[in-house]
Amino acid sequence: MANIDQHTRRYASDAPPSGRSNALPYTAGALFCVAVSYFYLRRKNPMDIPEDVRAKIQGKATTKTGQDGAAPPSKEAEKTPASTTGLLTVPGKFAFTGGEQGFVSLVLDKSEVVNHNTKHLSFKLPSEDMESGLNVASAVITKYKGPEMQKPVIRPYTPVSDVADQKGTVDFLIKKYPNGPMSSHLHDMEPGQRLDIKGPIPKYQWSANKHDHVAMIAGGTGITPMWQVANAIFKNPEDKTKVTLIFGNVTEEDILLKREFEHLENTYPQRFRAFYVLDNPPETWQGGKGLVTKELLKTVLPEPKQGEKVKIFVCGPPGMYKAVSGGKNSPTDQGELTGMLKELGYSKDQVYKF
Repeated sequence: MANIDQHTRRYASDAPPSGRSNALPYTAGALFCVAVSYFYLRRKNPMDIPEDVRAKIQGKATTKTGQDGAAPPSKEAEKTPASTTGLLTVPGKFAFTGGEQGFVSLVLDKSEVVNHNTKHLSFKLPSEDMESGLNVASAVITKYKGPEMQKPVIRPYTPVSDVADQKGTVDFLIKKYPNGPMSSHLHDMEPGQRLDIKGPIPKYQWSANKHDHVAMIAGGTGITPMWQVANAIFKNPEDKTKVTLIFGNVTEEDILLKREFEHLENTYPQRFRAFYVLDNPPETWQGGKGLVTKELLKTVLPEPKQGEKVKIFVCGPPGMYKAVSGGKNSPTDQGELTGMLKELGYSKDQVYKF
């Protein structure tokens, strides 16, 4: 774990290396960052086919681009399902295809305790050679209707499994909330039981070296989309993006995926740093204490003057959004940038709210 006082602006500002790398109040509303994206599922084709693939399909180059560099779909593309890896969908290869597919019933394969209120759940895809069909970054929605429920409960979750390459299963970190009908049901599930899942819910479409430096500000289970992006970056030898993570939690035990992030930090010390902030830290804690502060952000984030080379991702409970960046208005409207990031001089285009 990085000690905040030992790191200076140099790490936050340096360009990524040109060669190959050598190597809660925070939990209360963490699902907020994906819940508002639900209505994306109503789109006929939730993910655009990348420009180079579309050009091959149509036999000509495509020059116009849309938001975040994604080319707008042609009439042909709108009728053609696209996978999350940028290739055309092969029938039967992907479990989740979006559009009119509807919910897919998956069998729970494993349920493992992570900490006092979190479990790791692994669901079997319809066949062992299937991939999830999700992109980086995207989420799914789950549906459950108990025997005494008048209406089903629907909740969004971001998988923590490798959505691009993992076959046969899709994995989630599920935090149980007091009186939470879906999280309680998921924690009570036994292997062999089924859950209805639908996706993908598209979020920020990542591509290698899209930005020089990505900063991630997360709280509680808001870490899951951050892990999805970070994992995609560091598993790709062609991607040289630098990543800084600021992760707020209540206690040390609440820090999810800490082992995975520590592995990244040890393997890519020049490209990845993690800064942890705890509300209730132990006496021996060397990281941040209390809430995420503007001083911390100013110290560890890349400077705003770097423009489009820098992207800042935010995901956490409403209170974190309000303090750090302001909330988003809808799935298609990121809302105005406010809070600490605005005060530090970042622009709306430099920030993405999951």
